[in-house]
Parts: sequence; C-alpha cells; structure tokens
Amino acid sequence: MFPHLSRRAILFGMPAVFVATTTAAGLFSRSVPKKLDLALKKQTLAGLYSASIKPEHEPVVVGRMHAWVLTLADSSGKPIKKAAIGIKGGMPQHGHGLPTAPTVTRSFGDGRFLIEGIKFNMQGWWTINLSIDGSPGVDTVTFNIVL
Repeated sequence: MFPHLSRRAILFGMPAVFVATTTAAGLFSRSVPKKLDLALKKQTLAGLYSASIKPEHEPVVVGRMHAWVLTLADSSGKPIKKAAIGIKGGMPQHGHGLPTAPTVTRSFGDGRFLIEGIKFNMQGWWTINLSIDGSPGVDTVTFNIVL
C-alpha cells in the first residue's frame, strides 16, 4: 500500500538495528578479567563467614550435572551447623544464568553442605553466587570458575 514508506522504514531502521546488535554483543561478550580470583576458599563479602566449595567429583565436565560440597565457618572458624543458602550463578561473558536451579540437599554436619544440580553447559567463565543466612547474619560470596 505504501511501498516507499516500507522501504524508508527499512533503510532508516537498519542502522538502528546494527547499533543495538553491536551494543548488546559488546555487553554480553566481556572478556575474562586478567586477575580473576579463582580461589575456591574465601571470606564472604561482609566477612561474616569463611566459605569454600569443592566439586564432589573431578574433573568438572561441561554438560553434566555436578554436586559440590560447601564448607562454612563463622569468622572465628567455628563450623556453621544451620544456614539457609541461596544459590545462583551464571556466565558473566554471555549475560545468562545457570541452566539449572541448584539447591542444598543435605547437611553433613561440621559446616559442610551438599549442593546438587549445578550444570555448566559450555566452556568459559562461570560464577557461583551464594547467599548465606545463618546465626552470624546474612552475607554473600561469589566463586569464579573457568572451564
């Protein structure tokens, strides 16, 4: 009906689409920081806990479900017996989260908790973000993993 308007819309819209696409690609294709902290044992953000994670079985293989053991202690080194633990994570380079919904399925005692349902569906830089709500208070910690 209005062929000139359609052609114009396409001609004027193409640069906008190109700019939006390249901007999004730049945001979601960040490189791995050169001094990325790959420690699997660290203090939480506010220092309320000492936290460490370790895969239940090694090596960590892309595309498979994994279980990890989380060990928690308070700032004096006393094991945390009870805590509500939230687990999130994702791939900062690509801007997406984990493809699964990991949860704590068991407490072994002595501050050790089993996290099941972690899956990394591609190689690259991943994060595991934990929120911990125990007797010392609420705190968070992020672990970086490069596969």
